[in-house]
Amino acid sequence: MKWSLSDSLKNQEPLQFDDTLDLKSDLMDRYPSEVLDLTPVHVSGTLRNEGGQVVLTAHITTTITVPSSRSLEPVALPEDFEIKEYYVNTQAALTQFEESDVVLVIEDDIIDFDKAVGDNILAQVPIHILTDKEEQGAPMPNGEDWRVISEADQEQEKKDNQSVDPRLAKLKNYFPDQDDK
Repeated sequence: MKWSLSDSLKNQEPLQFDDTLDLKSDLMDRYPSEVLDLTPVHVSGTLRNEGGQVVLTAHITTTITVPSSRSLEPVALPEDFEIKEYYVNTQAALTQFEESDVVLVIEDDIIDFDKAVGDNILAQVPIHILTDKEEQGAPMPNGEDWRVISEADQEQEKKDNQSVDPRLAKLKNYFPDQDDK
């Protein structure tokens, strides 16, 4: 869906929408290693003129499939969230907003709602993603000459390997006041 910013600023009545978008191929093309699948995206909301700027509020639901951050196995993440974005036509208009507001300056007069929805879907994906088995304590992945370890295991290995090189052990006698440091 695309709207003209100038037409939206002229319109005094809010534009209501309730639609299903197919953004799967767009997101998979833009982010091939991050997006494995995407169900059709249901969007509903309003686009309205509010004092010289266009305000978009929308409710978005979909399920995105992304790789596990541990094993790269596919993980389906249901998403259900709200967005509120402001669209303005000049940089000067940015001063009237809070830092936490999402404000976009539109230079070519076109509000590309599909791109905004896709970007917000990706923004909802957490950094740490695990499959159900991984959350329940499945063994960490490993391979030939490598393995994934937890932070607790790493700390334990550091403690276990803190033996002093015998060639440097005599240096400890030179600084007796700094033992255990």
